[in-house]
Amino acid sequence: MIKSLLVTLIILILGTNAFAQNTFTISGTVRDQKNGLPGAGIYLSGYKIAAVADNDGKFRLPNLKPGSYDLLVQMVGYLPYSKSVIIADKSVQVDLVLKENTVQLNEVVIRADPNRQKYINQFKEFFIGKTPNATQCKILNPQVLNVDFDITNSTLTVTTTEFLVVENRALGYRLKYMLDHFEYNSRTHIIYYSGHPFFEELKASAARKKKYIAARETAYYGSSQHFFKSLYANTAQEEGFIINKMIKIPNPNRYPESVIQANLIKIKTLPEKTGVRKIAGKLDTGLYAFWIKQRDMPKTIDRFSRADVRTDTLVHDFDKNLKYLNYTDALLIQYTREKESLAYSNSGYWIFRPLDVPENEISIANLTEGRLRFYENGGIFDSRSLLYEGFWAYEKIADMVPMDYIPLSKK
Repeated sequence: MIKSLLVTLIILILGTNAFAQNTFTISGTVRDQKNGLPGAGIYLSGYKIAAVADNDGKFRLPNLKPGSYDLLVQMVGYLPYSKSVIIADKSVQVDLVLKENTVQLNEVVIRADPNRQKYINQFKEFFIGKTPNATQCKILNPQVLNVDFDITNSTLTVTTTEFLVVENRALGYRLKYMLDHFEYNSRTHIIYYSGHPFFEELKASAARKKKYIAARETAYYGSSQHFFKSLYANTAQEEGFIINKMIKIPNPNRYPESVIQANLIKIKTLPEKTGVRKIAGKLDTGLYAFWIKQRDMPKTIDRFSRADVRTDTLVHDFDKNLKYLNYTDALLIQYTREKESLAYSNSGYWIFRPLDVPENEISIANLTEGRLRFYENGGIFDSRSLLYEGFWAYEKIADMVPMDYIPLSKK
């Protein structure tokens, strides 16, 4: 009996040590140029994990798995601060030095912009989204948004020097978002934003919490986070994903780029004897409009490929904490356990499909910059390497859950 107990104790101790070796700690000090800053808030971007600096400015974030993390620091009177930290096989110690927020310390003269509200409304649409969950989101401090519209490039940019606070009454989160950059081009309709979110739970009754949980489950399943997490675990097919390709082929209705550019130059610069008609010393506007229309036409058109993409040919090991994708054309991902809603179908993000393809949620992932690396939790290391179309482009901040979110049910 004693021998059996000893064996059991040894197994338990070994198991505990093995668990401890798989998790690590980020610790350090938050300070200004002189002293530690007690009371500074330290957040882990994309998670609900946080700490408060002690009287010496020291903090500790334990039980973290290997991976890439962004630390966010907030302190009244200082500019928000972020730092990337990579945990490989040991705990990490950091020194975080904050700078005073001179905007808060000095008097600021704000120039009135009659279009500011219009631009903020556009920002809300393209950052928070237009999903049913987005209707229950509210920006609590819109005054921190720095808005600019470049009429020459038709580009709206938005930045902040403080945390943007978004209250999501659909999912039950208060989101603190350090917005590094937001950009929307009204010509290309491409939206890009980057930043660091932190999730706080909203206080709610037991009945309300049940609604939050149900809404979070719906938001998580079929999302890009769910897809990449299942791809890492090699369970994408079992979890309801079908992977095909959207192949881009040359647009047969568009002249070659060289021909288009040559004709535009000729119309603008060459004299009348070239055969280009001019009226009263002016350009032939009809001919000019034709070539402008040709220039603005898409260079390629999409073709839905029926061939399934095998994950063992798509996913490769990068190191012990990262896997990567490297593919041609674009991935077309169907989530078979949720059908497209009417709200999505009317949103303008809808993806063409052959008539015999079911109305599953479809997203397209375009690879823009070489290979794409991703983590076990579904987080993307090279975030600017992907451009989404379809359902994942439709869902934005209003439908985001923390990176450590664990669903309660299986679909």
